[in-house]
Amino acid sequence: MSQFEQFASDNYSGVCPQAWKAMEAANAKPEPAYGEDSWTLRAADSLRALFDTDCEVYFVFNGTAANSLSLASIGQSFHSVICHELAHIETDECGGPEFASNGSKLLLGQGPEGKLTPESIEHLVTKRTDIHYPKPKALSLTQATEVGTIYTPEELKVIKSVADKHRLNIHMDGARFANAVAALDVHPADITWKAGVDVLCFSGTKNGLAMGEAVVFFNRSLAEDFEWRCKQAGQLASKMRYISAPWCGLLENDTWLDNARHANACAARLANGLKDIPGVAFRYPRQANGLFVEMPEPVQEALRARGWRFYNFIGGAARLMCSWATTHERVDQFIADVRELMEQFPADQILHTA
Repeated sequence: MSQFEQFASDNYSGVCPQAWKAMEAANAKPEPAYGEDSWTLRAADSLRALFDTDCEVYFVFNGTAANSLSLASIGQSFHSVICHELAHIETDECGGPEFASNGSKLLLGQGPEGKLTPESIEHLVTKRTDIHYPKPKALSLTQATEVGTIYTPEELKVIKSVADKHRLNIHMDGARFANAVAALDVHPADITWKAGVDVLCFSGTKNGLAMGEAVVFFNRSLAEDFEWRCKQAGQLASKMRYISAPWCGLLENDTWLDNARHANACAARLANGLKDIPGVAFRYPRQANGLFVEMPEPVQEALRARGWRFYNFIGGAARLMCSWATTHERVDQFIADVRELMEQFPADQILHTA
């Protein structure tokens, strides 16, 4: 893989040394299977300590399973889940939440910068209450959002008041939860259970693990039978320690937070370097580890020709993601290449294509 490909996704990064070392340690001797091993117990206890509460913890292979199975645990097939129209569960899960719940419908809300507003939630809950309409049961928030923005603790508390009013459980898609905690500089509890979140899907894959997401039930009653859901969905790992042990390495000494802070700092460095280049604009504010940049199509093509890899995302903007493994050298080289290529195009073409 080219060293230039790291901006396409934080999934491109490898395993961080601390997680790798823990997995090596887990490989040193046999352990019980199916999550009865010492590593899984230790990882779960570490997450309880991290969030400072007694919660139920499960480990699954990937984010699609985490989101889909946790949402299915909240409601039944005749229920609905409210989410933002740009939410990952709507745009990129291939109908996984609907499949896992045997048909629970997603109701799409709106809000600026990828965030649901209380008004949008209220509208979706109250627009119809008859028996012919799927009954709203859950609210799904993405933290950080699919466009790299962040719900503040204050915003979450207002949303919680609406959820409480209508008896909605709150699910949080935390694919980049670590980046949100790092950006807000808050205790993880402040934007989860203390803000009304019932279940969090906490990603390790995007923060230095090879695989493995933690499903954390703060509302423990929702976790009833969840392990059977995991088994039926092919998410019960027989050698669970190879998923949970890296979590131990990630959680020890706040490696997870250091990784997220580094990724966020690299994204801030990238934003600072691009913001003053004529013809370059940001579609959304940079708040976590991702940028959504508008550049002329010829410039994007030229960047790809030089070996850079990035996705066009949400209306055509170039999505640039930083990870725990992103280096300042790569950030600075990308900025230099953008500046050089932008200078090759006349102003009228930049204005026409930007």
